This record gives sequence, structure tokens and C-alpha cells, in this order.
Amino acid sequence: MQSAYTVLILLTLVSVSKLLGRMIPLPLPLVQIAAGALLAWPSLGLHVALEPELFLFLFLPPLLFADGWRIPKRQLWRLRGPVVALAVGLVLFTVVGAGYFIHWLLPSIPLPVAFALAAVLSPTDAVAVSAITQDRLPAPLMHMLQGEALMNDATGLVTFKFALVAAITGAFSLAEASFTFVLVALGGLAVGVGLSWLIGRLRMWMITRGWDDPATHVVFMLLLPFAAYVLAERLGVSGILSAVAAGMMQSWLDLLPRQTSTRLLNRSVWSLLEFAFNGLIFLLLGLQLPDIIKAVVSHEATVWPTLAYRCLDVLAIFAALILLRFIWVQSIWRAIGVVRRWRGKPELVLVPTARSCWLLTLGGVRGAVTLAGVMSVPLLMGAGQAFPERDLLIFIAAGVILLSLIGACIALPILLRGVTKSPDERLQQEVQEAWRRTAEAAIHALEAEEVVDANAPQDAAQATLAVELKARLMAEYRDELDSYNDSAEARALAEQMDLLERRLRVKALRAQRLELYNLHRQHLVGDEVVRQVLGELDLSEANLGQVR
Repeated sequence: MQSAYTVLILLTLVSVSKLLGRMIPLPLPLVQIAAGALLAWPSLGLHVALEPELFLFLFLPPLLFADGWRIPKRQLWRLRGPVVALAVGLVLFTVVGAGYFIHWLLPSIPLPVAFALAAVLSPTDAVAVSAITQDRLPAPLMHMLQGEALMNDATGLVTFKFALVAAITGAFSLAEASFTFVLVALGGLAVGVGLSWLIGRLRMWMITRGWDDPATHVVFMLLLPFAAYVLAERLGVSGILSAVAAGMMQSWLDLLPRQTSTRLLNRSVWSLLEFAFNGLIFLLLGLQLPDIIKAVVSHEATVWPTLAYRCLDVLAIFAALILLRFIWVQSIWRAIGVVRRWRGKPELVLVPTARSCWLLTLGGVRGAVTLAGVMSVPLLMGAGQAFPERDLLIFIAAGVILLSLIGACIALPILLRGVTKSPDERLQQEVQEAWRRTAEAAIHALEAEEVVDANAPQDAAQATLAVELKARLMAEYRDELDSYNDSAEARALAEQMDLLERRLRVKALRAQRLELYNLHRQHLVGDEVVRQVLGELDLSEANLGQVR
């Protein structure tokens, strides 16, 4: 029962922290970390023991799956050069540069372990940046940070696993590791895409047989990231990339027909799940802080000087990470601009000013993935030998997360002073074009609809009302039917006309949805447009209720 009470307390605290975040001018992750630390204070004494592998399995697959589902893929493709440079190149640059620096600064940390720590410090958290900037960041920069956060989660954690294996076994070959990395990465992507496709086919098979209960389909979606992760790990490939690929594939399969209620329920459930899991991770960081600090200084004769030195070490490592990121952003961004000008192509997104470079540098906030990864460091290396400096690794990771959040809270609003986010004209034009094209499709569908059933008995008055109803609906559906007549015939006719109206509205909405899918397949509209228009169409259809 104690575990159940602890879970209920943490979930309650996640909800309360959201309310506190509205009143306190601090990003929600900082509020949740502070709340967790307060809850772990000796007077309250809430202690949560974390199993490393369980922590990794429970939190990472659904969060990475949701990131893959939500990422705007067309913008990601347009920015593929900068995104790959940040998500792959910067991770490897950070692992090498920060790894050697950490080993030089703290010789008690072996070099492979230092590389592992640098790898787990590489993933960034675009959600935290969005909360800090309050959507004032220019759209191209935000898309770059989102794409980086999606891909470097996988890159950093896969590199982290390789470094851990090297630390435990003591053997490492760059050529073999590179080949294995590509094999593991491609295998993970293939497993995620394949499993997600199979689940999509299963859902379509169920729908064709009338098994379209939304709750059943949503449960499949909830289990999919865990299934993709476990299957990939069992096959010896990357479970992390498998979860990401499953999410990206499922965002295409989410456009299945006759799934309005499922999509609405799915969005609500996943929004709740993301909020709860992200909140729990930061709360758990706060809860672990007293134990982390205690473990770091427990073997030292002097507590406060040791803690001060450790804090200085964290500050030095954070400064090194910022410096490495700034050098990479500045160099690669300018290099991409030179290459594009040499090939006769225009600038991709923005001119690399000092402000934009610093926004990208300080926008690399560390968050949930870093904490989940470092918490998964094994307690033992085997044969009863403790993992070297595990407590110190967790202390450094927690300190870097806090410093990156605090630094972004202070610096990003200053850098964004005077910056007004202009509306995305291209996005607005695509939304307007999508609504125009889908409205035309709805009108054509209504023009082809026979509103009078030839096999059913119809009198002249009823047929006239049906035709009039169709004309009103095509102009802008129709006014509310007059159902206040007390006669049984009038009530029956009003019910029949209401049912007919809802049928026509559903037909029009489904024609709009099919046209939207067609525009998406032709790459005429992006994922954000599809998500926005499809959400409104689904809500409109849901408001009509069940139509027989």
C-alpha cells in the first residue's frame, strides 16, 4: 500500500505544481524540482527508491514516442541539414570534447565513463524551452530545436549505451562501434516502423469488421511504444530509436478513416500522459536531490567544502558544454550558409546573427531524457564491483539540468527582448487553402448525395423539405428545425429531418477530411496544418453524435 500512496501523492503534486506554475514566474520544471526537494525534506521524509532499468523502461519509450508522433515532419525535412548537424554531429562533438574535459577535471572518473556522462548530457528538451520562451522564439529556430531534441535523444542515448558497455567490458573499437552503431540504429528504426505498420493494419482490419471502440484502439496506442522498445531490445537493436520511429509512423496511420472518436480520445490521453510523465520525472529529480547530495559527500571528512568543490565542478562542466555548443552552432551554421551560396541556393532559414546563435546555444536545455538516462546507470559493473562514481555522475547530471534551466530562464527572455514573433504567413495560407479545398470537396459530396430514398415511401411535402434542407446545408448547413409542433406527425418529421441533416453534415465533414488527407499525401500542406484542421473537423463530427 505504501507504493500506491506514494504514486497518488506524486500525481497529486504534479497537478498542484501546474497550478503553482501559473502563480510563480518560473518554468514548470523548476517548480516541480523544488516541490520534490521540499517533499524530500527530512521533516516530510518522502523517499522513493528507483530501479535504474525500470526507470528507463517506464519513462523514455512513451515520451520519445510522443515526440516522434508530434514532430512536424515537413519542417524537419526542410531543416534536415541543421537538424542532423545538431542532433548527430553536435552529440559526437560533445561526447569527445566534454568527455576528455570531464576526465581531465575529475580523474577519478574513467575516460569511458566520462564519455558516457557526456553522451547522456547531450539530449535537449524542446518542451522546456517552449515553456520558458512562451512561444516567442522564431518559428525556424523552434523547429530546429524540436528536430534536434527528437533526434539527439536517440543519438545521445545510443552513444551512452555504447560508452557504458565500453566502461563495463573495458574493450572499445572505433571501427566496430561505428558499424554496430549504424546497424543498431537502422535495426531500431526498422523494428519501430514495422511494428507500427502492423498495428495500423490490425486496426484497419478491426475497423472494417465494426470493432471501432475508441478505448480499445487507444489502449493499443498506449502499449505500442513499450512493445516497440522491448521487441527492439530483445533483437539487439536500439529500443530508443524504435520508439521514436513507431511514433513517427503512427502519425501517418492516425489518419485512418472512421476514427474521429478514437483520435479525440487519443489526443486527450496522450496529453495527460505526457504531462504526468514529464512532471513525475522532474518531481523525482527533486526527491532524489537530498540523497544525491548526501551520497556525494558521504565519504568525505568535510561536508561543505566538498559540496562547494563539487558545485564548482558542475559549473565548469556546464560552461564547457555551453562553449562546445556555441562553437558548433556558429561554425556549422556558417558552413551550411557558405555551401548553400556556393550551390546557388538562398539562405535556408535565418541569417546567423549573434543573437540567433546564442538563442540556439542557450535553447539546448537539458531535461527529462538526461535524468532518465543517468538514472539508468547500473549499480554494479559485475562480480560485485560498484560502478565507478555513479553518485557523482547523477549529481553532475542533476546540476547541469538545473543550471541549464536557470540559465535559460534568465538569458532567453533577455535575448528575446524586442523580438515579436510574426505570424507564420505560409502556415496561415496553407490553413486557408486547406479549408477552401475541403469546403469545395464537401459541396461536391453534397451535390452528389441523393437526399430522398427512392425505396422509402415519400409524400410531396416531405420530399420538398428534404430538397430544401440540402440547399440550406450547402449554403451553410441549415437553421434549427422547428420541433415545437405538438402533433405526432410533425415530431416524427422533425426527427427525420434532423437525422437527415446530421447524415449530410457527416458526409460533408468526411469529404473534407478525405480532401485534407489528399493534400497531405501530395505534400501541399504540412503536419501542423493537418493537425489543426483535422482537430476542428473531428470536433465538429463528434458534436453531431452517433449517426446511424
